[in-house]
Amino acid sequence: MFQSFDDTASPEQGPPRLAQLREAISAEGLAGFLVPRADAHQGEYVAPCDDRLAWLTGFTGSAGFCAVLSGIAGVFVDGRYRAQVRTQVDTAHFTPVDWPETKLAVWLKEHLPDGGAVGFDPWLYTPAQIAAVEKDLAGSGIELKPTGNLIDRIWPDRPAPPQGAVRVYPETLAGEPQSDKRRRLAAALRNAGHAAAVITLPDSIAWLLNIRGSDIPRNPVPHGFAVLHDDAHLTLYIDAAKLDDRVRDHLGGEITIRPTSAFGPGLRSLTGSVRLDRASVPLWVVQHLDEADVAHVWGDDPCVLPKATKTSAEIAATQEAHLRDGAALCEFLAWFDAQAPGTISEIDVVTRLEEARRATGKLLDISFDTIAGSGPHGALAHYRVTQKTNRVLQNGDLLVLDGGGQYLDGTTDITRTLPVGDMGEDERTAFTRVLQGMIAMSRTRWPRGLAGRDLDAIARYPLWLADQDYAHGTGHGVGVHLCVHEGPQRLSKISDVPFEPGMIVSNEPGYYREGAFGIRIENLLVVREAETLPGGDATGKLCFETLSFVPIDRRLIVTDMLSDPERDWLDAYHAACRDKIGPRISGAARLWLDQATTPLQH
Repeated sequence: MFQSFDDTASPEQGPPRLAQLREAISAEGLAGFLVPRADAHQGEYVAPCDDRLAWLTGFTGSAGFCAVLSGIAGVFVDGRYRAQVRTQVDTAHFTPVDWPETKLAVWLKEHLPDGGAVGFDPWLYTPAQIAAVEKDLAGSGIELKPTGNLIDRIWPDRPAPPQGAVRVYPETLAGEPQSDKRRRLAAALRNAGHAAAVITLPDSIAWLLNIRGSDIPRNPVPHGFAVLHDDAHLTLYIDAAKLDDRVRDHLGGEITIRPTSAFGPGLRSLTGSVRLDRASVPLWVVQHLDEADVAHVWGDDPCVLPKATKTSAEIAATQEAHLRDGAALCEFLAWFDAQAPGTISEIDVVTRLEEARRATGKLLDISFDTIAGSGPHGALAHYRVTQKTNRVLQNGDLLVLDGGGQYLDGTTDITRTLPVGDMGEDERTAFTRVLQGMIAMSRTRWPRGLAGRDLDAIARYPLWLADQDYAHGTGHGVGVHLCVHEGPQRLSKISDVPFEPGMIVSNEPGYYREGAFGIRIENLLVVREAETLPGGDATGKLCFETLSFVPIDRRLIVTDMLSDPERDWLDAYHAACRDKIGPRISGAARLWLDQATTPLQH
C-alpha cells in the first residue's frame, strides 16, 4: 500500500514541546516565533524533516501555521481544516484561529500590545509573505525578525533530508526537449533585461529539465535549487548522489551540477539583474543577494506559466491516464455497490480503490492520500482515515471519496459522493445543488482574459440560492505527472491569473454539514479554445473540456430540480463514460456501468 493508516503526529507531545519552544524563544530575547507548514520550496507536501507544524502541534493539514507567544499559541487554519484542527491539537495549550479571516498581524497586535520581536526562519517564508505582514504591523512596535529555526534546535530526532533518486521524464510525453525549454525561457529573460532567474520550486525544476524525483511522497519532484542564465545555461544545486549516469547524460553539458551547500556562494557570485519570484523564493535568497550587493528584480518564476499551459503531447498523455484511472474507479464502484451497509469500513474503501489502481500495472504512486469520509467524517473536507478514526459505513451514510493516481503519463484527481443504503431528502437536495454547480462550470464559456475569481461564483450559485456554500476554492491547477495542486491558475475567489488554453483545473464544488455529512463532486477539466456558436460573434471564447469519465451517482439526484440542459449534459456525460470506459473494464464492471449511466427520466 502507498497509503498507511497510522497516526502521523503526536498531539499529546504538543504541550511539552511548546514549553521547550517557549524556553528557546525567551533565550533568544524574542516575544514569539512563527512555525509554518512549509519547507524551503514552499511545498504543500513536505518531507518528514520539514513537518515542523505537525511535530509541534499535532495538526497534520496541508496548510496553516502556528504563532507561539508567551501566553498563547495560535494555530491558524483555513475553512478546510477548522473541524480537523480541533480534533488534532490540545486546545488547552493551542488555540485554533480562523484564517485568513483573522490576519496574523491583527492577531499579533491584539496579543502583543506592547510590541516585541517575533522570530521566523527566512528559509520558510517568502518576501511577499513577510512584506504583507510587516505592512499590517506598521506602527505597532512589533517587529518580524529573521532567526535560525528554533524548532530544529529542540527536535532531537529530526529526520535527515530526503535522498530520492532522480529519473528522466520521456520527451514523447513532455512534448518538448529540455534544451528547447531552457532556450525559450532564456530568450524571455534576455528580452526582459534579466541576466538570470533563481528557481526554487521543485516542480518548476522538474518540468524545465524533463526530470522527475522521489524526495516526497505523492508528488514526483526532486528537492533542489536552480539558476537559469540568459544564455540558457543552468546551474542545478542538488545532491549529486540523486543523479545516475543516465540523468547526467540527459542533462548534458549546458547544465552545471553543484551541491546544495554551494547555493549561497553561487547566489553571491551572480552579476547583472537577477529575477526572483517574491511569491515563492525564500527570503533567505534575498538576504544573500543583498549582502553581496547583487541586483535583483521581482518577476514570475519563468517556468510557472509555460508549465501550466500544457503541450498537445501532455494533454494527450493525461487524457489516456484519466481513462485508465476512470476504468479502475469503475471497477471499484462495481465492487462497492455490491457491499451491504455495515460490512465495510473507510479503510476497506481506501485499500480496495488503491488495489484497483494498482491492477492497471501503471500506478507509480497515489497523487495524495485518499479521502474516504463517511457520515460525519465527510464534513471534513481533507479527512484522512487512520486506524484510530476508521468508521464502518452504515445505512444512510454519504461517502465522500476523493483520490487520484500518479501515472507516468498523468496525474489524476477525482471525487465522487456515494450513497450507503437509503438517503435522506436533505442529502439528496444538497447533492443536486452541488451537481448543478459542477455542471454549470463544465458548460461555461467565457471571453479571454477572465480568471478564476471571475468564474468561481458560477459553481456556487445553486448553493447560494439555498443559503449554502463551501469554504474552499472551486478548483486548483493540476500537473502532468507532477503536483496534484499546481499553480498559477485556480478556480477561486482570490485567483487573478487569466485562463489560457492547455491549463488543467479541477471542478469540485461541495457542501459540508458539520457532524452530519459531506458532499463533493469533482472532475478535471482542460481549457480549450471554443468554437463560435451559430449566431454568435467571432471574438473568440474559451471553454472547458472534461478529462474525467466516471458516472455520477444518479440515486442521489432529485431529478425534478434539474433543468433540461442540465439533464442533457448529464446524459451526454454518462454516454461518454459508457463509450470511453466500457471497452476498458471487466464484464461485471461493464454491467454496473451500463446501469449507472442509464439516461435520466425526463
